[in-house]
Amino acid sequence: MTDVIDQGSRFEAQFTQMAVANQLAATAKAQASNTNSQAECVECGDEIPEKRREKVPGCKYCTRCQQLAEEGKL
Repeated sequence: MTDVIDQGSRFEAQFTQMAVANQLAATAKAQASNTNSQAECVECGDEIPEKRREKVPGCKYCTRCQQLAEEGKL
């Protein structure tokens, strides 16, 4: 008989797999559409470095604001 902790671990693993798959799909879609990145962060107005704009097509946040957005703090 499985216990609650085993079930929770399985649910967490499934959720993580779905989240990673969704992120990879969104990244692939952004790269495929060749979306232009913002030159300045839409949140704080700081300049987004060129290397970030090249590596993350369609980015609109600087790294600091992106982290805050991912943490749900924006």
